[in-house]
Amino acid sequence: MQWMAVVLLAGVASMAAASQDFLDPEEAFRHSVRVVDERVLELRFDIADGYYMYREQFAFTAPSATLGDADVPAGEVKYDKTFEKDVETHRGTLLIRLPVQSAPPEGFRLVVRSQGCADQGLCYPPMEHEHEVALRAFGAAQDGVQLLRVDDRQVGGGVGSVFSQGLGALWGSRGGPAASTTAMPADSERLVNTASPVEASRIDAVLASGRWLPVMAVFFAAGVLLSLTPCVLPMLPILSSLIVGQADAQGQPVTRGRGLALAASYSLGMALVYTALGLAAGWAGEGLAAALQQPWVLSVFAAMLVLLALSMFGFYELQLPRAWRERLTQASGRTRGGRLWGVFLMGGISALIVSPCVAAPLAGALVYISQSRDMLLGGLALFALAAGMSVPLLLLGASAGHWLPRSGAWMEHIKHFFGVLLVAVALWMLQSVLPGAVSMLLWGALLLVSAVYLRVFDTLHTGARGWAKFFKGVGVVLAVLGVLQLVGAASGGRDPWQPLRHLATTGSVQAATGVHFQRVGSVAELERVVATAGRPVMLDFYADWCVSCKEMEAFTFSDPRVQAALSGALLLQADVTRNSPEDRALLRRFRLFGPPGIVFFDARGRELEGVRVIGFQSADRFLQSLAVAGLQP
Repeated sequence: MQWMAVVLLAGVASMAAASQDFLDPEEAFRHSVRVVDERVLELRFDIADGYYMYREQFAFTAPSATLGDADVPAGEVKYDKTFEKDVETHRGTLLIRLPVQSAPPEGFRLVVRSQGCADQGLCYPPMEHEHEVALRAFGAAQDGVQLLRVDDRQVGGGVGSVFSQGLGALWGSRGGPAASTTAMPADSERLVNTASPVEASRIDAVLASGRWLPVMAVFFAAGVLLSLTPCVLPMLPILSSLIVGQADAQGQPVTRGRGLALAASYSLGMALVYTALGLAAGWAGEGLAAALQQPWVLSVFAAMLVLLALSMFGFYELQLPRAWRERLTQASGRTRGGRLWGVFLMGGISALIVSPCVAAPLAGALVYISQSRDMLLGGLALFALAAGMSVPLLLLGASAGHWLPRSGAWMEHIKHFFGVLLVAVALWMLQSVLPGAVSMLLWGALLLVSAVYLRVFDTLHTGARGWAKFFKGVGVVLAVLGVLQLVGAASGGRDPWQPLRHLATTGSVQAATGVHFQRVGSVAELERVVATAGRPVMLDFYADWCVSCKEMEAFTFSDPRVQAALSGALLLQADVTRNSPEDRALLRRFRLFGPPGIVFFDARGRELEGVRVIGFQSADRFLQSLAVAGLQP
């Protein structure tokens, strides 16, 4: 299913280049300290929605005072691909009590270190706050806390707004919510990421124009691509059951025209829900998309999908109470439009159910709309997006009686297929919420159950038809994949997409040593090396806690084609793991908050504006980026 997301990203490159504002770290992790007792400090972190902080990354030091053990509340345990282990994370408001055992009467300096990430794929470098603290319990005139410094900046300097690379960075890395991606200011260079610079610039120009028809065309195309993802597929069994149900009620097949009318009503109900989201984006902006991705919201809608799936498997039948059904039947029988209204309402409800599933790409659309400040344009854009998503639904409706199977054994198989699909979408929605091991176990169970429904363990009789052999083969493949998920989870794996990757980590790291970098530790050293290189230069920002950096090493830099393309360039690397003042100066020089990020220079030492690589890129995609930078084998 991940390749479908890549197809989508290539079609909405403009939103990838101009959407999803990440918060400044000072806003994402608001921090304050106060005295709550004679010898106790309370550290408060107000963590923005969609962001979290690592428990083990908190550190408190005071050179001239003696601190007790900090009382940090228990957090949520999750597997984090950045650190490749289970970690505790905190969300919302976090209160930490820090006892002070001794301190000088003139006060002392308290240094607070922490690190946080965004669910959407940005991991900030470790942060450092320095406070001046005075306590009456140790002879000070009065209790007091004053913030002196944030990282290496004096208070009041400001950091500026953060502008992300959007959906491309959102899904560009294999790591889910914890994967690290660099954010950049709004005035920074255009990014080379999931789409070529030519494609991105063309679509950027369309969106920047603010003209209704071109913007709606872009959103319609994005909707068509989004319809290829599993997010829209759960609507197909719902619509097909409505069409087949009406055919049974009328005692005759539904005509093409009637089927198209039903599909159009269903799609219109879905489109109006998205239009409402577009109008609301003017007020809520990206907060609306973030709300759709809250764990409890995802869990509720995933549960709804599972309930629908169980009805597909025949465990029960979902229907309104008998009295309600009789009244609706009478009302719909009076006018031809009665049934259309019911289908219209069902379309709106279906859109609400799958909205969290499409929240990641929808986030980029909502942020673009909120930035445009045009309510009407926002509504029309989201209506066009929903219209594009409705294309397969309209095709299904227009084919009523032809593409839909007749009642019988085939219909039961179709229901089972869509039931499996509904459960798969529910698991996909919860991918960022569930621990990696639990996710792998559930995927393995789903694949094995699917194989059972395909009768993979039944004997294939002599003379069986071709379709029976085909489905038997599909069942064998699903069973093998399911076993791999279970083996991966049992052996310590946490990535459902690559369940056995952890068993081959050593070989991958050894294979990645084909590209050798020269380390630079300061801006002055970088400028000196670039000025005297006499050839093209590639500067790579790296950190040990950056999962995308490690993926570039293991899967991209190890490719012989990439090594050949880089053979004529001087390869520099800035390791910003320690987050020292020199590291932060290097990041500020290129207006980056952290790795990963790759910057290119020509043979004269001039930076190639408009050519940057942000986030993980496969070897094939990175070769395209190198070609834009003038580096070819």
